Amino acid sequence: MSVIPSDKPSHQRDSIEMSTPENLVNVSSTPQFQELLSKDLKRISLIYFFAPWAAPCEQMDQVVEGLAKAYPKLLTLRVEAEEQADISESFDINSVPACLVIQGHALLGRIEGGDATQLTKTIEKYLGSKSQSATSQPPVPPPSSETEEQLQARMHNIMKQSKVVLFMKGEPDTPRCGFSRTAVALLREKNVAFSHFDILSDQTVRQGLKKLNDWPTYPQFIVNGEFVGGLDVVKEMKESGEFDDVFFV
Repeated sequence: MSVIPSDKPSHQRDSIEMSTPENLVNVSSTPQFQELLSKDLKRISLIYFFAPWAAPCEQMDQVVEGLAKAYPKLLTLRVEAEEQADISESFDINSVPACLVIQGHALLGRIEGGDATQLTKTIEKYLGSKSQSATSQPPVPPPSSETEEQLQARMHNIMKQSKVVLFMKGEPDTPRCGFSRTAVALLREKNVAFSHFDILSDQTVRQGLKKLNDWPTYPQFIVNGEFVGGLDVVKEMKESGEFDDVFFV
């Protein structure tokens, strides 16, 4: 995604901020972004990547703000793609506007371009119609009778939620096993932007991923949607010099 100076006056951007509802947040840093998403992993979130100079974003600005007002329980995050390059790269954002709908660490939908209709349909799918939103219906959990095909699709969606995904025990700041702690430390030492999935929160994914990747232990490292190995394998990559070729391609 090319870097083009904004030709929009600052007062136009400020006016957007002044009129936004409480659940529509302008992201100013990666730590803020991570903190907002980690507060409630059951909450449905809309991540909107934009650029002030991109004409298609002008319409999507209004659509996203309208959805935030219509669904007070929807956490809506506005991310200026070039200003927050680390976040954009972690979600493989190459053009704007782009919208991601997530719940916890699961990617529910990815809408690229100014497809307002598809974005609205995706939000309605998980939060109901606008008339129902006031009842604060809870997000739809994975079905208890999930078929093998549905599980496979869900696991692949999680694996593709960002460029690098770490399947671990616990959260990056509070790992629940020594191996997961070491994995997080390794990625942070190498300044790798990554998302994660706590396998302790979903036993179906925990067992299913072992079968999918033919790997019996955790943590597991995923790059560009593909399994690259466990902790020992990635340690060896670091020692041999292969790490950068795999994680920074």
